[in-house]
Amino acid sequence: MPRLTSIYTRKGDDGETSLGGGQRVPKDSARVAAYGTVDELNSVIGVAVAHGLSSRLMEMLPVIQNELFHLGSDLAFREEDKRAYRLPQIEERHVAQLEQWIDELIEATGSLKNFILPGGSIGAAHLHVARTTCRRAERDVLTLAREEPIGGLVMPYLNRLSDLLFMMARYENQQHDGPEALWNSRI
Repeated sequence: MPRLTSIYTRKGDDGETSLGGGQRVPKDSARVAAYGTVDELNSVIGVAVAHGLSSRLMEMLPVIQNELFHLGSDLAFREEDKRAYRLPQIEERHVAQLEQWIDELIEATGSLKNFILPGGSIGAAHLHVARTTCRRAERDVLTLAREEPIGGLVMPYLNRLSDLLFMMARYENQQHDGPEALWNSRI
């Protein structure tokens, strides 16, 4: 586990930061943008957790938040540097767990018959914000992947996670008898 000895280092004052392997890159590089959006996603999930959610979701989300640190670590190191460090990374088991949870929540909520509007309970609304932040993380990671190699399971994980966050929002509304406002295409 990393040990933080100082919060400020003054090394980033010139607009650059260090990757996990020590390379200096601009703070607006595609790699930094990608893991920065993953960090933002983790914070948005933290807000949802802080507001309180159903007990089942409160079991799942801390696991996901830890896995998002794995994913951030996966992105903070270039592929060629990963061999030199022992890093937590996203594995197939992480993606499979998300799929199991999606199936569980679909079983609990039933099938979707129309597009829904984000909202309902405060917890569900925060989960919808997390879902859209996750989709942005996917886009940022895709931009990075067009420039240089990334971990092979990063994109599948984010794709499944955004689906899971959608199902979590539906589940949270159901648990709190919150209405699922349907999209009315005729308005």
